[in-house]
Amino acid sequence: MTVRKIVPKKPWAGRFKAGTDPRVEAFTSSVAIDRRLYRHDIAGSMAHCRALQRAGVLSAKETSKLITGLQQVEAEIRGGRFKFRPEYEDIHMAIEARLTELVGEVGGKLHTGRSRNDQVVLDLRLYLREAVVELLGLLRQWELSLVSLARREAGTVMPGYTHLQRAQPVLFAHHLLAYVEMAERDKGRLRDALRRINVLPLGAGALAGTNYPVDREYTARLLNFPMVSANSLDTVSDRDFVVETLSALSLVMMHASRFAEELVLWSSQEFGFVDLPDSVCTGSSMMPQKKNPDVPELIRGKTGRVYGHLMAVLTLLKGLPLSYNRDLQEDKEPLFDAIDTASDSLELLAVIVAEMTVRREELARAAASGFMLATELADYLVLKGVAFRTAHAIVGRLVRARLDQGEDLMGITLEELRTFSKAFEKDALDMLTVEGALERKSQIGGTARTRVVARLKVLERELRAEA
Repeated sequence: MTVRKIVPKKPWAGRFKAGTDPRVEAFTSSVAIDRRLYRHDIAGSMAHCRALQRAGVLSAKETSKLITGLQQVEAEIRGGRFKFRPEYEDIHMAIEARLTELVGEVGGKLHTGRSRNDQVVLDLRLYLREAVVELLGLLRQWELSLVSLARREAGTVMPGYTHLQRAQPVLFAHHLLAYVEMAERDKGRLRDALRRINVLPLGAGALAGTNYPVDREYTARLLNFPMVSANSLDTVSDRDFVVETLSALSLVMMHASRFAEELVLWSSQEFGFVDLPDSVCTGSSMMPQKKNPDVPELIRGKTGRVYGHLMAVLTLLKGLPLSYNRDLQEDKEPLFDAIDTASDSLELLAVIVAEMTVRREELARAAASGFMLATELADYLVLKGVAFRTAHAIVGRLVRARLDQGEDLMGITLEELRTFSKAFEKDALDMLTVEGALERKSQIGGTARTRVVARLKVLERELRAEA
């Protein structure tokens, strides 16, 4: 193919007397950010070529020439041979300029019947539907790591907490599966967002549609869009799907951050519940004994960054009149960074869960300590006919007395129990076992082994089906 060199010139320069100030070039250029959209831009351009041929705007020969040229541009970018120049403003203009160098004047026909306004939102939707599918896969990997660890630790007991105070014993697997439930909701939100992402915008033009008889439904079929946008003004100005994705990612990161915080706590000497793999920790530049949980801490920290991106785009959109405004150029950097941040965080969480060591003895010791079984005694009294509030007060006084003696509930005698309530009988001591406390929580969603194992089986089956 003959290569023609052209002088860089703005495609919109016709009505201008003066060139663009270099400072404005630098300020308005987005090619450093949106270059990651090159595959999607080229895919959209190829479909647009075919739609223009179908509409009688391009000949078969012209279409073939343009598509061949676009394929070469894609190969150059993929191979690292493409020279991104800021004077072309964005990825769309960069590709079109290089295409025109390669194919000549027919390259100027590519933009017939479309605007950068509908072109950029097409690229973004094409990119985002891929990214969401990848995020769903990363969420699944994190879930698989949690489910696998829960299966291995199905018999491990730990303290459950409220207010970060030991409350009642639970299975460690039950605790892990709580995060699987969160991830399932995250996947549901992303799948829901994907439906609204997957709408064809091409054909809306700059704001009013196009004068050419382009079959938008044909273009939608070429690009695998199940729906076509219904209003051209809304189409070019709509970034709801960006906000919706950022909102879903904020929740993903919130869940990741909560788990990261627990990893920081659990791996501390004060808790000692788990050992994190060396590969995800760092040391101190001064203190040679330190092993710092840097990755969980950074996941916790980066969560605020994703929240900020959501607020940035919401603020960006709140005052924009219809239809397109250049402000919308600022949607990509926060979106791309949020996707990258969430993807990296999920990938590393899966690694941590797969490789960390659970210290079962420490967990069991913590689960059996203190007054973790106090609620069992209160519920025992209720079953004996005592009103719950009365039973609560009785056991509260019992706990206070044991605290004053420097004792916990372990080793308490029936005689001592009966000094607080004659409703306590010999079988009350049977309530004071961790195993019994677990097995009594056998309702749907409870921490009884049978329930946890049953839920594990369901999750394993569902996750396998997603492969």
